[in-house]
Amino acid sequence: MSGNVLLLNDTLAAAKSEGRAALIAYLPAGFPTVDGGIEAIRAALDGGADVVEVGLPHSDPVLDGPVIQTADDIALRGGVRIADVMRTVREAHAATGKPILVMTYWNPIDRYGVERFTAELADAGGAGCILPDLPVQESALWREHADKHGLATVFVVAPSSRDARLAKITAAGSGFVYAASLMGVTGTRESVGAQAEDLVRRTRATTDTPVCVGLGVSNAAQAAEVAGFADGVIVGSAFVKRMLDAPDDAAGVEGVRELAADLAKGVRGQA
Repeated sequence: MSGNVLLLNDTLAAAKSEGRAALIAYLPAGFPTVDGGIEAIRAALDGGADVVEVGLPHSDPVLDGPVIQTADDIALRGGVRIADVMRTVREAHAATGKPILVMTYWNPIDRYGVERFTAELADAGGAGCILPDLPVQESALWREHADKHGLATVFVVAPSSRDARLAKITAAGSGFVYAASLMGVTGTRESVGAQAEDLVRRTRATTDTPVCVGLGVSNAAQAAEVAGFADGVIVGSAFVKRMLDAPDDAAGVEGVRELAADLAKGVRGQA
């Protein structure tokens, strides 16, 4: 079974052909429950997201701020397992036909087994993985199996990344490059800042792979700002916060749908 890296590539290319950035949503698997998480992800895609990153809840999410940490804790307390993450990918992709990636730290994959993880993700219809803490120089085994199974390998670059380092990272990655807009953890911000635009410019100088910006985007105006210089706009904490702040799960799902629709207008310059 081959994964859906080509679907991811085609989706990002289609957005570019429309003269806009892609909208990429992040939501963790198993939050608030496995079924509830699947429903929320479907709502984000139905609302206007082009791509979804399914978070694999982890006990020590070093890149994630307090909002996503809270959601991860709820999912872990609920007993979420990698099998539930794969089910989430499978059902979200089957329901929408859109590309679904997994965002995960390296330790769970290492313990689970690289061959097993990549084979199961491809079988579920996954498009690839975002691996924020896997150093590119230690990624050969992962990339070998990801390539074999038709999965993208998305690495994270940061404003502190030097140009030579950017070139090494982008040469090894596929699908898109995840450009962290600032030094710090995930979370909504008042502004995304000039650092992100400079990072996109420097990253693009090393690759033709799309560069998508995450960390800090929470509303249509910010999405429009980032869409002005990036190939994709990644939003996570704002979606999770809609779920956390809602009076019940149904209201949370509807909040996710509404936010996706609002952000979709933003990346299209309609906000």
